[in-house]
Amino acid sequence: MPPLCSIRLITTTVPGARSTASSGSGEGSLTGTSLTFGSSPSARIRDFHIAKREEDIGFYAGFVGSSFMVGRALTSVFWGVVADRYGRKPVILIGTFSVVVLNALFGLSTGFWMALCTRFLLGCFNSLLGTIRAYAAEISREEHRSLTLSVVSTSRGIGLIIGPAIGGFFAQPADKYPGLFSQSSIFGRYPYFLPCLLISIYAAGVFISCWWLPETLHMHESTDVTGLCDEVEVSCDSSDATKHDTEVEEQKTYEENLLKNWPLMSTIIVYCVFSLQEIAYSEIFSLWAVSERKFGGLNFSSQDVGEVLAISGFGLLLFQLLLYPRVEKVLGPIMVTRLSAGISIPLLSSYPYIAMLSGLTLHIALNFASILRNALSVSGVTGIFILLNNAVPQHQRGAANGISMTAMSISKAFGPACGGALFSWAQKRQVATFLPGDQMVFFILNLVQIIGLILTFKPFLAQPHERRATSLT
Repeated sequence: MPPLCSIRLITTTVPGARSTASSGSGEGSLTGTSLTFGSSPSARIRDFHIAKREEDIGFYAGFVGSSFMVGRALTSVFWGVVADRYGRKPVILIGTFSVVVLNALFGLSTGFWMALCTRFLLGCFNSLLGTIRAYAAEISREEHRSLTLSVVSTSRGIGLIIGPAIGGFFAQPADKYPGLFSQSSIFGRYPYFLPCLLISIYAAGVFISCWWLPETLHMHESTDVTGLCDEVEVSCDSSDATKHDTEVEEQKTYEENLLKNWPLMSTIIVYCVFSLQEIAYSEIFSLWAVSERKFGGLNFSSQDVGEVLAISGFGLLLFQLLLYPRVEKVLGPIMVTRLSAGISIPLLSSYPYIAMLSGLTLHIALNFASILRNALSVSGVTGIFILLNNAVPQHQRGAANGISMTAMSISKAFGPACGGALFSWAQKRQVATFLPGDQMVFFILNLVQIIGLILTFKPFLAQPHERRATSLT
């Protein structure tokens, strides 16, 4: 199987922590809390009988989503080091197999704590996204790197769209398709098992296909430090050979210490801010779409949400494959990230007003907004991926992506819980004078987006060549 095709297959199995199906399943996945909830997280949490009030359902759904990120935050650096030492392929195989087993068990959850623990274990054993980003950066030449990382982001985006759509169509099959599934069958007793089973079967196919993946750990020789040494040698003569040796040794030490690599760390911080906003948005969007009109929502059914997500996924695929590589080539990854963040601000501000529409107009406006939002979000993340992988030499990419996944997972661990709590709080203030109801929700999301946008400018965000020039002077 061609490596580029393999990346697409693998990244669509990466589970995340979106705890509601209408928003996406997390870090580029066809699986996740959201998928097994169907398009209505309230249905699954209600089945657990842990929420005392309708308004509290989002609060508990957020904790189930956060459990995955907590598990991934604890183990991402470990898996990154493993990927740098033993290769990318073993980590990919382990992560994919964990989806096969633990995702199926999640669908068989009979209580809130079982769902929480299963998601936590899935996060602990799965660090696919960081390893795949390193893999994608290594299978192609530098001039094609934006395309390969765009494939990762596209697959990730499609997964987080299609995954919850599958949940919306196949959750509670005995109720939706009584002619095919009886209430006494396993799918009647476990109404959220079918979508999880489908994804586990898909992940099993991906696991088998991964046996043919070429290892990329030693495919390229790292030239970063060597090139720097050459630069230093040109500027030195025999009289200051000692100074030259000292500078080279200091630079090698600097390169090895990832925590002192400011281009890397500043990129990771920006990534965390946007990740927090992204997953909070996903949590809120899904709860907003299925909530009742009296609470400012859309009162959508699971199939309505599934249709919106399927259309969004198709639009995202076209944008990332046809437009993003060309845009990135002209503007560069930093400018693409800035534009994506900037355009998202007025778009998010329009969501409370979209809820005032109805009928065909509502569906057209929501589909357009959803396609645009997902395209902007994935474009911004792709630009960050490029900056992150350019900030380190090849032999450190696994560890660097592991650090980024740990930091991102910590931020995303707060996202679902904070998003669910924020949405529950907003539902209780529908008649407030200042930013009532959902207007406050999307206002706070925009504040986080603005912070991320500001951080993409100097002096905060640095690039590798800027650090190198500073070191040489």
